Amino acid sequence: MINQRISIVENILSANDRLASDNRQRLDSARLFSVNIMASPGAGKTSLIERTVKTLSNRLKIAVIDGDIATSLDADRAAAAGALAVQINTGGDCHLDAVMLQNALNTLELGELDLLIVENVGNLVCPAGFKLGTHSSVLVASVPEGDDKPYKYPGTYQGVDVLILNKIDLLPYVPFKMDYFKQGVQALNPGISTFPLSCLTGEGLSTWYEWVEIQVSRYRQATNST
Repeated sequence: MINQRISIVENILSANDRLASDNRQRLDSARLFSVNIMASPGAGKTSLIERTVKTLSNRLKIAVIDGDIATSLDADRAAAAGALAVQINTGGDCHLDAVMLQNALNTLELGELDLLIVENVGNLVCPAGFKLGTHSSVLVASVPEGDDKPYKYPGTYQGVDVLILNKIDLLPYVPFKMDYFKQGVQALNPGISTFPLSCLTGEGLSTWYEWVEIQVSRYRQATNST
């Protein structure tokens, strides 16, 4: 029975990976740079997306695909900030998968966009196991979650390209050992790009915005040369 279960899981992930590859090809054909943002509930990924859209939407055409178990609250916030917003309700699933993203892509004019932001379901376990086809994966951690999260969720921290540490304005008030946190991160993902910031005060956000614009620009240059 255990071998059968393993086989079923492998088949599911293999099928998902094939669809994720199809999604990547569609995004590349449209020359559209995309990021998958993951976090635990309350870490601040929606606030980060909201502020990013408000700041960059005068220079970039941005769409946000928002995954949630229920409601369209986060997608509504993205739309109010100035993005084209698509809501995916997972019906109880704790993550987005490639077929969900594929269906959402069908609702957008991909060639008219510069940046696609995918907001995954709030969870530090399941989303990391399912590829979507996006170009970069971003993890939003936050000070109130504690400094031990890299040690408790190594798979998620290993599998991302960028780490954001949000709510640094709370560092004077919350027991959080920055050195311990960084040690755990570097052991799992050496050299990862890390952005300490506060979506509340705005501290550190300009560096994040700069990274986003640089990635979009580099991606355009790379795709234009092929």
